[in-house]
Formats: sequence, C-alpha cells, structure tokens
Amino acid sequence: MSNKTDEFSQRKNKLSELRNNGIDPYPPRTELTHPIAELIQQKDDLVSNETNITTAGRIISWRGHGKTCFAHIESNGDKIQIYLRKDKIDADVFKYIKSLDVGDFIQVSGKLFITRTGELTVLVSNFKLLSKSLRPLPEKWHGLKDVEARYRQRYLDLIANSDVRRIFCLRSRLIQEIRSYLNQNGFMEVETPMMQPIPGGAAARPFITHHNTLNMDLYLRIAPELYLKRLLVGGFERVYEINRNFRNEGISTEHNPEFTMLEFYMAYADYNCLMEFTENMFCDLAQKLLGKQQLEYNGQTIELTPPWDKLSMVDAIVKYSDITEADLADRLKRKEIAQKLGMQIKKDTPDGKILVHIFEELAEDK
Repeated sequence: MSNKTDEFSQRKNKLSELRNNGIDPYPPRTELTHPIAELIQQKDDLVSNETNITTAGRIISWRGHGKTCFAHIESNGDKIQIYLRKDKIDADVFKYIKSLDVGDFIQVSGKLFITRTGELTVLVSNFKLLSKSLRPLPEKWHGLKDVEARYRQRYLDLIANSDVRRIFCLRSRLIQEIRSYLNQNGFMEVETPMMQPIPGGAAARPFITHHNTLNMDLYLRIAPELYLKRLLVGGFERVYEINRNFRNEGISTEHNPEFTMLEFYMAYADYNCLMEFTENMFCDLAQKLLGKQQLEYNGQTIELTPPWDKLSMVDAIVKYSDITEADLADRLKRKEIAQKLGMQIKKDTPDGKILVHIFEELAEDK
C-alpha cells in the first residue's frame, strides 16, 4: 500500500471515529468574529485589550508536542499561528486534536499574543473542525511545480502557490475595472447569443451543438462581433460585451479553446479613435491595479504611457529583420522568404496569410 493510500485510509478512519462520537465533521456554517486578515490588521488593539476572538482557516502546518501543539492556519492567502495547550482547552475537546491533519479547516477561539520571535499567535481556548480533508496535500506542496498537476487540478495550484492566487484576484479586479472604465465612458454592457446559426466575426473552427426543439445545428460563438454591430445598427452608439468564446482549435497551458474576450464598439469613430481609447484604458487600469504605468514581463519593463508605437506588419518586419519593404512588395520574393521560414505555400495561399507568417516568425515576439 502506498503512503498516500495509507494516509487516505487513516483519515477516513478518523472521519468515522468523529461521526461515531457524534461530531459533525462538515458543519454547514460557523460564526466568526474576525477573519484572519482583520486579526493581522487590528493586532495591536486586539492584543492590548486581550480581546476574545474566533477565526477559521485551513491547517497548513502542524507541530505537535504531546500536551502542546503549534500550527498555522490560512484563509484567503493570510495566515496566522495557533497555539493549543492541554491546560487551556476543555479535556473533552482537546482529545480530538489527534483527529486533525494538515489540509483540514478548523475554527479556533481564544486571545491573541505576540511570541518572543514576534509572531502573531492565537492562544486557543476552543476549536472546532469545519471540514475534514481526506486527501493529503501533495508532497512539498509549498510551491507545487508539476505543470500537468497544476493545470488539471487548479485547486491544488491555488493551495500551493500564493502567486497563482494573487493572479486570480488581480484578474477579477481587472474585469471589474474594465467594466467601470467603459461604463464611465458611456458604453452599455450587453449580452449577445452564445449559440449562433452561423459562426462569424472571426476565422476559427467552431464547436457544433444541436438544438432539439428547432432540430437544427448551432455553433458556439467564436466572436460576438456581428451581433454587437447589429446593436450599433439598432441605434446603440457605444456597446461592449465581456464574454466567453469557443474555438475548437487545440489546447495547451497558454491556449484554451474556451476563453474570455472583451469587444467594444463605438459609433462615429475610426480605428485611430479606438487605438487612442485602448491606450488610455490600459493606462487607467495599470494605475488603479498596479499604481504605476509600467509592467514587468519576462525580465522586461513595458512602458504604457501614451503614445504607443504603431507599426504595420510590414513596418515591424522591416524594423526587426534585414528584410526590406521592396522584398515584401515582390510576391515571388515574399513567398521565398516565407518558405525559408518553414511555411508550406499552395497555389491558393493568400498573400495576406504569407505576410502574417513572416510577421509571426520575425517580429511578433518583439
């Protein structure tokens, strides 16, 4: 029997023992006086006033010493140390300490104090199991590195990697601020059909589904563009949608066939207006979310302050390679360049597709 299987069996036995003793290992609710974040923020007042507090979190570390135990619990990325002593907890409660494991959620009550090493700690007077974890966390889960495990079991990734939780939270705030920016600039948020009779608005392979009542095939949308433009025709001058789109075209850690897209449309404006609007929106988002106009990415600093460089594909290829504008204007020369870059060209391959391939190979990553 593997160690993980053995530990799973041990935890199931603990679960059965708790239930046999009349303890609900999954109570539906609990009452807290302070989440962990508030304990940290208000620690000076709570310590000096010897305030009785009740908080909760997941056990992420455990050090038992017979009649005393130290542990850390975590909630929403914030953690605090707890100190359990046999002489401070009712004996009928303390005996269930052996039923606790790393990964369990518990509620603790008591008073805060600062240890000699300066760590904020709860001297526990009572505790209650809120959720018994049957599956042990992966070994060395602090900093889970296995890419497949991280993406197939995102909950483990969130438990193990604080940076991942931070990105999830940042993404949520980003969507909120995009909505706020567009709303403040007179745009109206709308919802358009997700199942469409004709997949349009982009060039992509769609997912196909079937409508039983209408007895017809429909396509999950690859873009909301056509329906948003119909709203402009109908008289709405500024509309946007933050939506899910579906493209049946492969999958990787950097590409998901189901993804979120923002599209916004503005009447009485051309692409120059939209580029300027986009620049200003990105700067507003960066300032609100990061407090600055610079992004750090892959060791490079990206400056967002307008105006941004604006290059056509031809301009970009010329700038980042030794290919000239004259080379790209010559169809035979352009095909020769693309073939050297690994492109299979047929008689009916469009000129634009050849140019895109050259751009992607030589300039896009710049």
